[in-house]
Amino acid sequence: MTRTEHLHAFSDDALGDHDAVALAGLIRRRELSAAEVEAAAVARLARVAAPLNAVAYPAYDRPRRSDDVDAPFHGVPTLVKDNTDLAGMPTNHGTAAYVAKPATSDGRYTQQFLRTGMTVLGKSRMPEFGLNATTEFRDGDPTLNPWNTAYSVGASSGGAAALVAAGAVPIAHANDGGGSIRIPAAAAGLIGLKPSRRRHIDGEAARMMPINLISEGVVTRSVRDTAAFMAAMELRWRNPGLAPIGAVEGPARRKLRVGLLLESVTGTVVDSETRAAVERCARLLEDQGHVVEPIPVPVEARFADDFETYWGLLAAMTGGLGKVTFDRSFDAGKLDGLTEGLRRSFTRGGWARTPGALRWLRRAAARYARAFDRCELILSPVVANVTPRLGHLSPQVPFGELMSRLRDHVAFTPMQNIAGTPAISLPLATSKQGLPIGVQLAAAYGDERTLLEVAFALEGQTTWPRIQDLPQPHAV
Repeated sequence: MTRTEHLHAFSDDALGDHDAVALAGLIRRRELSAAEVEAAAVARLARVAAPLNAVAYPAYDRPRRSDDVDAPFHGVPTLVKDNTDLAGMPTNHGTAAYVAKPATSDGRYTQQFLRTGMTVLGKSRMPEFGLNATTEFRDGDPTLNPWNTAYSVGASSGGAAALVAAGAVPIAHANDGGGSIRIPAAAAGLIGLKPSRRRHIDGEAARMMPINLISEGVVTRSVRDTAAFMAAMELRWRNPGLAPIGAVEGPARRKLRVGLLLESVTGTVVDSETRAAVERCARLLEDQGHVVEPIPVPVEARFADDFETYWGLLAAMTGGLGKVTFDRSFDAGKLDGLTEGLRRSFTRGGWARTPGALRWLRRAAARYARAFDRCELILSPVVANVTPRLGHLSPQVPFGELMSRLRDHVAFTPMQNIAGTPAISLPLATSKQGLPIGVQLAAAYGDERTLLEVAFALEGQTTWPRIQDLPQPHAV
């Protein structure tokens, strides 16, 4: 396949440059029909989905449409990630270890998601069981970054990020168990909010975890889409244990204390371009009147080791129980190098380490939460370096080297998954190679509203990078 430096589907059709909120409004006012918007999205998917390798299951000829014309996002096209059940579509979790049959019913979370009114055109690709930070596979082509197809688009919601960045759809389902919304959002120049734990109805996998790492959400190209999605989800179900977010439509005027975190829990040194992006964001926040001061790493030094032990436990459970959990045809011999390496590593003493690791991770969550006694937000990188070239984090890399590289890259996002707190990736800069760089803002449990208000202010203060503003793509 001939690769291009960048690839997108933006054109003068029904989708145009509109975000999801704008499209929903045009459909509601009958300036566009849902059918016109759907057809434009299918045409765009036909142009970029295969070159980007971003769709796990196309349902263009039998999409899941909403009959609720009053739903906030009625008629807006989207895709659901390939680890979430949608009746009539298979859920294959990015693995070659089995071939899924179509789901017979919608998942618990999917039922809430569908009530926003979106039209689901298929399933987006992800790496095997969401364990990697790049959407690459044991066999077959990787999912490409539309900004530069020689680079990773991150993971595990990599297919979703590639399709939204390339303009095929304006919004796509994503979920996050260690950075899987925020990392691909950073790689693809998108907004990626990881909500608080249990902000939405938990999916089936989250309910089975000793420590629930997973938050459900979306990747988008505008802050208002992310904010409107959160409000739409609350219309159908709201966790009574959390204060409602409500409709967030712009910045607030209150001044905040912001903790600046540039030291990673893994000891990785943040690269110069990523550091410059975070420092620029700090200056923008200070220009808004907020107070930004450095803070120490808010978890214990052993956090990375304990998180890796837990990651190994999840891989061991996935591989060992595959025939029961997924399908009787499940073949552990077809697992990729990362999943199998985590399993093997865990069997060498992991069971003995697990009780202590879980205990310390729960303590880390409490310690991380106390960091917000001294500030309302924590500003940090999303990942420690600009998204790497394809192959750097491939599951084909020898396991020990791959784990070292993952530790160096994924050095900030897992803290919020263990703590269950919200965090957002914002596209604040681009690298010398023209690749987006994401900056992370994190807040206390349940305080997505503050994140969205500050995100609106930053969006109004600067200009997000846009792939459609790049020169016409050409073959390389």
